[in-house]
Amino acid sequence: MITGLSHVSIVVPDLDAAGRRLKEVYGLSMGEAKTNEQQGVRLAYVELGNARIELMEPARPDSPVSKFLERNPGGGIHHFCVTVDDIAAAGARLAQGGARVLGEGSPQKNVHGERIAFVHPKDFLGALVELEESGKP
Repeated sequence: MITGLSHVSIVVPDLDAAGRRLKEVYGLSMGEAKTNEQQGVRLAYVELGNARIELMEPARPDSPVSKFLERNPGGGIHHFCVTVDDIAAAGARLAQGGARVLGEGSPQKNVHGERIAFVHPKDFLGALVELEESGKP
């Protein structure tokens, strides 16, 4: 069901400033920024080879990321993302085990067009988990 780690997502108040900081201090380069209108975020990835760091800032005031920044003005880890072969099958299997898949089954996609879903933090040791369909056969 779970095939790997995709990324760890960090909410930041300023995406461009975060990218500069990662470059100056850690020598990490942030990729091109994209906007996910459905999620209400502007984001960019730092490629690490075996996984990515996703940096997100709010694209609109009513997004969940805006609410996260209200509680955590300096930003912080928001979620981690694992890949799955089939989002519907993974969601159904998790639900059978008692986990709550958020969004009531409405289709969601990331900026790459891959299907995603989220698992309630109370059902994964206190961490918000994103499921991302890998798109690989």
